[in-house]
Amino acid sequence: MNAILKSMAAVSVALTITTSALAQETTINFGIISTESQQNLKTTWDPLLSDMKTKTGLDVKAFFASDYAGVIEAMRFNKVQVAWYGNKSAMEAVDRAEGEVFVQSVPKNGEPGYWSVVIVPKDSKIQTIDDVLKCDQSINFGLGDPNSTSGYLVPMTFVFGARGIDPKKCFKNVTNANHETNAMAVANKQVDAAANNTENMALIKQNKPDAFANIREIWRSPLIPSDPIVWRKDLPDATKTKIRDFFMTYGTDKSTGDVAAEKKVLEGLKWAPFRASTDKQLLPIRVMELSKSIAQAQADATLSADAKSAKIKTLTEQKTKFEAELAAASKT
Repeated sequence: MNAILKSMAAVSVALTITTSALAQETTINFGIISTESQQNLKTTWDPLLSDMKTKTGLDVKAFFASDYAGVIEAMRFNKVQVAWYGNKSAMEAVDRAEGEVFVQSVPKNGEPGYWSVVIVPKDSKIQTIDDVLKCDQSINFGLGDPNSTSGYLVPMTFVFGARGIDPKKCFKNVTNANHETNAMAVANKQVDAAANNTENMALIKQNKPDAFANIREIWRSPLIPSDPIVWRKDLPDATKTKIRDFFMTYGTDKSTGDVAAEKKVLEGLKWAPFRASTDKQLLPIRVMELSKSIAQAQADATLSADAKSAKIKTLTEQKTKFEAELAAASKT
């Protein structure tokens, strides 16, 4: 009898382990970075994730965090298996969270990317980016999340780093917030200027036209690659195939669903159908990150001359390496 009970117990444990393993393989927590309020993000993302669940047979669940780092860390600890990131946060996920870019979003107008912008209240006396950078500590400025490409990395590189300016020393006050919060702060004159991007401006124009009417753009960046979708590299191959097939056919003539309805879902996200991508799309962002770091090192008064020279040399070598990879990638 004891032998039978032990055998039954072993079977029970095996079934529990098997069931747990299957659940782990078929449940996908999908991370969504906090560019807007969670409610707005749920409204636009839920239809896509619902279709993903239906088409792949995977149990797809949305994962929201209060900042970009929350999604990165969740992927790092395998609490999130797939996520929508900006390029800067995707770079962090690739470097620190076993992430890998596999597809890329496409703006609905077919552009290859989007732009970071600096915005001010419509009736502001500020007319140009030079007016913002007078650095007399009279301006309240809104930066994005530190892991945001368009809200933080790009303005830090092309607006501040290029001029050797530390925002904290330049402005009366510097705050960090998501795109929607920064846009509304400008519209309501709670800050004098803020970083944002053209994609979020399109959403503000659609969802909050009165606020949009109170905003004026004064600076626009070079083109930024469109946002990637990233998965954990250790997902089972069969699961990856299901996920890749879903994204690569969604809203196209290869879809097995209602193509018109799928295109409407994508339109809500301001996107056209997805295209394949790889980690190589992050190379321009790596170059930007290193350019920003070099500028910061050059302006760092706490470093000795030798330490500063050594740090800049190392960063420049890394930048040169990525620039070469970027040049090679652009030829393929």
